Amino acid sequence: MNAHQRPHDAPRLAIVVKGYPRLSETFIAQEMLGLEQRGLDFDIWSLRHPTDGAVHMLHQQIKAKPFYLPEYLWHGPLRVLKGFVHALTNPHFGKTLRAFWADLKRDPTPNRMRRIGQAFVLAREMDPRIGHIHVHYLHTPCSVVRYAAQLRGIGFSFSAHAKDIWTTPDWERREKIDDASWGVTCTRDGLAELRRLLLPSAQERVELVYHGLDLRRFPAPPTRNPRDGARAGDPVRFVSVGRAVKKKGYDDLLQALATLPPDLHWRFVHIGSGELKEALKAQAAALGIADKIEWRGALPQDKVIATLRDADIFVLPCKEGPKGDRDGLPNVILEAATQALPILSTNFAGVPEFVIAEETGLLVAPGDSAALARDLNALARDPALRARLGQAAHKRITTAFSFDAGVDDLAAKLMANLMRTAVA
Repeated sequence: MNAHQRPHDAPRLAIVVKGYPRLSETFIAQEMLGLEQRGLDFDIWSLRHPTDGAVHMLHQQIKAKPFYLPEYLWHGPLRVLKGFVHALTNPHFGKTLRAFWADLKRDPTPNRMRRIGQAFVLAREMDPRIGHIHVHYLHTPCSVVRYAAQLRGIGFSFSAHAKDIWTTPDWERREKIDDASWGVTCTRDGLAELRRLLLPSAQERVELVYHGLDLRRFPAPPTRNPRDGARAGDPVRFVSVGRAVKKKGYDDLLQALATLPPDLHWRFVHIGSGELKEALKAQAAALGIADKIEWRGALPQDKVIATLRDADIFVLPCKEGPKGDRDGLPNVILEAATQALPILSTNFAGVPEFVIAEETGLLVAPGDSAALARDLNALARDPALRARLGQAAHKRITTAFSFDAGVDDLAAKLMANLMRTAVA
């Protein structure tokens, strides 16, 4: 059954993502599942096919069927051609072409051409009952959605997260926000940056909605062995979850691990894929610590949780990456908190919005490997400190970062858009 054959006559929603499913984007999957549970009927459209070898249980619970655009236009030339011919007869084609041409003059790249081609396909192939589009990420996915929504004569909204906020030009973000019905972002840091672009009268066009976590998916924290690194046969267990990219700070972490005192016995487990993984392995070998590190690659969430439960300390030393790229509030920090792990991170981006220094974790300056080593050593040798910080982090995730509140807000906004479409 294709997208045009689904039952029901009510207006429907399309959710557009860059790739689906992705192991690194559980926050998007849990949101989709939450929207389904609140009665929203939608199709998922993805710019890319999945590249991970496994899927989360969350993805298996989502009933919406994914549809895939041609990642490169030569992957689906007939679909692109049909989309273009269909667009030529569209009364909104002129408006869309003017928007595209204005963008192309400022960004004359093959990527821009690919986005308009994908938009032609999306506008033609979407279920005719789609009355609103919601897109994750304000950069390339939003370009496709903006053009497609213009062609279809419907509204769109966006969720902005991290890299898309900090690496997209001001003019492009501003114009997309102006064209959108509304948008949300998941950190105060990101909200301030997006509102910086807007006139005072338009500030409320973008709102803060934390992802939070659906705690029903997580077991209660385990009882941990109060190990202190004094015995070689029972080393302290550090863990981190994140892609091997510059902004995660793993080069700083390896440097810190290499300078820990020789009488401290430790092991480090990394979960995640990424372009720098081989370089990091080479760095660990050069520092003489490769035998203490386990690189597990990308894992489904049940195995991630099992690893968190087996660990003593969670560490993620975020910093600014190339071209201003940065994290928002990494979801893995919240996941570590569900297991009452003490968190060591950096005073950067959205991290301090959850990790309160000396209360729910420890924070160091980005790029400060000496401070990382100092705090890793302190946490490793002090089980009581770890327990206090971990319990406080668990209390904060259960009381201040409600998943239900955030997804209820999104569901209400999206439902209101669909109701307006139905009335029109």
